[in-house]
Amino acid sequence: MTRLHDLYSEQGQSPWLDNLKRGWITSGELQEWIDRGVRGITSNPSIFQKAMTGTDDYDTQLKSLADAGRSIEESYWTLVTTDIVDALKILRPVYESSGGVDGYVSVEVDPALATDTVGTISAARELHQGIDRPNLLVKIPATAEGVPAVRQMIAEGRSVNVTLIFSLDRYLEVMEAYVSGLEACPGDLAGVASVASFFISRTETEVDRRLDAIGTREALDLRGRGAVAQGQVAYELFRKAFSGPRWEALAARGARVQRPLWASTSTKNPAYPDTLYVDTLIGTDTVNTLPDATLEAFEDHGTVARTVDADPGAARGVLAALTAAGVDLDDVSRRLEEEGVAAFAKSFDELLASLTVKAASL
Repeated sequence: MTRLHDLYSEQGQSPWLDNLKRGWITSGELQEWIDRGVRGITSNPSIFQKAMTGTDDYDTQLKSLADAGRSIEESYWTLVTTDIVDALKILRPVYESSGGVDGYVSVEVDPALATDTVGTISAARELHQGIDRPNLLVKIPATAEGVPAVRQMIAEGRSVNVTLIFSLDRYLEVMEAYVSGLEACPGDLAGVASVASFFISRTETEVDRRLDAIGTREALDLRGRGAVAQGQVAYELFRKAFSGPRWEALAARGARVQRPLWASTSTKNPAYPDTLYVDTLIGTDTVNTLPDATLEAFEDHGTVARTVDADPGAARGVLAALTAAGVDLDDVSRRLEEEGVAAFAKSFDELLASLTVKAASL
């Protein structure tokens, strides 16, 4: 057994891998990760940009698509869905053995649709219908326009990974979208799954930047504490949201909780422990999706112990102290959401440009 296995068996947290590339699928390395305890996969345009431009693993299929007259954007989605379908097949045994708890692979809608509710609904529906696997999660950003799309997909019985969550207020909206979507979904709800992806290290980096700018002793003492505190308070909100008569009525129809997923969990500041955003956010009914380097670090020296709700009062106190020190957490979340959407859109556009050049050279 490994620490990754222990994380799930002892603490109820599912470790997922925040990376995907064709070489891992064809070489058997992805299966090796699963054997070591990985229980799901997340992807995004930035991940596919690195995978497709950094190797020649996609060249043969890209050339075939180009020769067939497919556009670059059509070719991109064919390349992506090929990897996603193959990963879904590899993870299907985890899905089956866990009773649908894990074994999921996430793929994101076109990031240019982040402020387009109707377009997001159409794109998410198309991905679900085209790939048609029960362990697929379509990623929808938690923008103001994305949240209604989440509700609609859940109401249609389609599983969703809600991504780019940076604030507690938006998280409450996301959970409400999930619950109200389930209420609008007819029949058995056991086949509907969702995770809510809270971005940790990106939040920490921005909060620390503002604390450094404030520069008081009180502010500097709060560095490295804000994002974990926000995640811990989010877990408290999660436990409250998925309890009580309203939730119990849905659970009786087979509904699953929408698990918090801790994303962006590699530490950006080298002064912080490399497993900081794993060790401090461990708890039942959660997911942590980790880059491969962070998975290796946790497997080597991580700590398997429940921590996410060890002291909710202290976590709320840190958020209050940040506000008192002059950090506007609402502004932090607005900035990070805008930057997150822009970064994925930039990766998507750059990847299409790179594929255009590569296709012409094949």
